[in-house]
Amino acid sequence: MYRKTFTLLFTALSMALMAHGQGTARMAADSPYLATLDPVAYSFQFSSAKTAYLTRFREMFGLNEVIAKETTDLGRARALCQWVHFRLEHDGHKQFKSQDPFAILKAAQAGQQVQCVEFGLVLAAAFNAVGIPARPLYLKAEDVQTRTSAAGHALAEAWLPDLGKWVMVDAQADIIPMLGTTPLNAVELQQALAADKEDLTVLTSTDAKSRSYFKWVNQYLFYFDTVMDNRYDVKSAKTALMLVPLRAHKPVIFQRTEAIHNIRYTNSVATFYAPPTPVDGMTAKSGSLSAP
Repeated sequence: MYRKTFTLLFTALSMALMAHGQGTARMAADSPYLATLDPVAYSFQFSSAKTAYLTRFREMFGLNEVIAKETTDLGRARALCQWVHFRLEHDGHKQFKSQDPFAILKAAQAGQQVQCVEFGLVLAAAFNAVGIPARPLYLKAEDVQTRTSAAGHALAEAWLPDLGKWVMVDAQADIIPMLGTTPLNAVELQQALAADKEDLTVLTSTDAKSRSYFKWVNQYLFYFDTVMDNRYDVKSAKTALMLVPLRAHKPVIFQRTEAIHNIRYTNSVATFYAPPTPVDGMTAKSGSLSAP
């Protein structure tokens, strides 16, 4: 009697656990992130395009001329992406010590090659210099802690005011991912690739191939992190925020040996992609500089 009762209880418990596991898997597959904001707000800071640093950057490199013919923020994004793409030359083995966009461009003019990180830093500065809030974005593979190399990729994301959304811009590849006529952020690209969307393509000024790019970048679309303080000429701790899928491990090591410092973690895609707080020098509906 006791044995029969125990067997029935064990069977029922096993079935319940299996059902719970299947339900959890469905939730993870359908919604790998929380859609609600975190209870504690994270402050993302950006410099005004009118600051001395960004004014000098804009004027020294003639960025107003680069975007002069564009009538939309997406057009400006494409123009700035192309500008950075042809200013820098990539070499994944060349480490650059400085994160200052001026220093990166000076070294590039002298013939020095750089990594993807530098493409993202220069592009973010170019966006901010013309009044479009932008931040570097660091993509990391699921096995970021155990790979010995090639565990991540870096680019930039820009807030396009006339579309009211964050958009992924990869200047190394000269690519902005698109779903039909809509530019995507990195998480939207991840989800579009997972769903095998037929109208997934790229906006580019070169002969960049969408299929080969998506096949390559997809391995890095698991963890996403960015710095919260994107001001220039301001000393800060540069704390980062990492978007982590629900129930995924929170990585603390990059490529086995490099500790990941000054980082906070969130499962909320709403928190990670919250609209930036408006700063002086940007109009409400355009990335162009407002009149002084």
